[in-house]
Amino acid sequence: MELSLHRLRLLRELRRRGTVTAAAAALHYTASAVSQQLAQLERDVGAKLIERLGRRVQLTELGMLLTDHAEEILKSVERATMALREAQEGVTARLTAGVWASVASGLLPFALSALATEHPGIEVRTRELAPEDTAAAVRDGSLDFSFVIEYSDYPMPWDPALTKVVIAVERMHAAVPEGWVPAGSVRMIELAEHPWVLAGPRSHFGRAVRLACQRHGFEPRIEHEVGEQATALAMVGAGLGVTLVSDLGLSLRPAGVDIVALTEPVMRTVSIAHRTSSANRPSLQLVIEAVRAAAAERGLGAAAPLP
Repeated sequence: MELSLHRLRLLRELRRRGTVTAAAAALHYTASAVSQQLAQLERDVGAKLIERLGRRVQLTELGMLLTDHAEEILKSVERATMALREAQEGVTARLTAGVWASVASGLLPFALSALATEHPGIEVRTRELAPEDTAAAVRDGSLDFSFVIEYSDYPMPWDPALTKVVIAVERMHAAVPEGWVPAGSVRMIELAEHPWVLAGPRSHFGRAVRLACQRHGFEPRIEHEVGEQATALAMVGAGLGVTLVSDLGLSLRPAGVDIVALTEPVMRTVSIAHRTSSANRPSLQLVIEAVRAAAAERGLGAAAPLP
C-alpha cells in the first residue's frame, strides 16, 4: 500500500471541515476534484473511509484511524521540510504572509524595509485576506504566517496547532465627520445618538465594536454596513455616520474625518500566527523581530497591557 501525502492532507481537512465543499474551499480546489481524490484514496487503501449522510459526510472507523495517523505523518513531513530548508538556506528564505489593509499600509512596509536592509536574503510575499480567514490559511499550509487580531471586548478561541506572538497593542478611536464632536474626547455612550458605519457582525471587528457598544449601554444604529475600513472612513468623511478606527487604521484616514479619543479604552492586539512546528525557523523569527521593532517605533509595543 502506497499512501499519497496529498490525499492524506485532503482527508485531514475533510475531518476538520465536515463537508467536501468546505474542505475544497479551504484548500482552493473544486469539490469534484476533492471527491475524486478521496475516492482514489479509498481504492489505494482498499476500504471504505467515508460515509454519506444526506448532504454531509462522516468518516468510518477506518477513516478516523487513518486520519489520526495522517496528522502525525503530515507533521513529520513538515518538520523534515523545515529542517532541510534551514540547513540549506540559513537566513535566505521566501515566506508568504496573510495581511489586511491597516497592517499592510500602517506597519508592514516599515518592517519589510528594515528587513531588506539587514537580511536581504529573506523575501516576504503578502496575500490580503479578511482577518477572520488568516489563521486558517496558516493552519492548512497556504501561508507561512499571518497577522491576527483580538479585541479587549471579544477574545477569540485559539487553535493549539498554531503559535501566536503579540507584536502590537492598538487603541481604538472614534472616527467622526468633521465638527460632529467638538471636544477632544468622547464617551462611547455619546456616540449612540449618531448613525454608524460598521462591518457586519460576522467579522471580528464588527462583532467587537457591537459588544463594546453594548457594554456601554446601547445598540449602535448601523445605517451603512461595509467590510473595508477604508470604505467606512470614506463614508464617515462624507458625513454618513461614525465608526471606530485603530491606531494602524489612521493611515487610511481621508479628508473630512476627525479622530476623537475614547474616554473608556477599547483596545486590540495584533499578533503573528504561525504553525507551532515552524517556531525554530530562523527566517520566521527574523521577520517577527522586524515587525515587533516597527510596531515599537510607532508606539505600539507589545508590552502595553489590554485593559
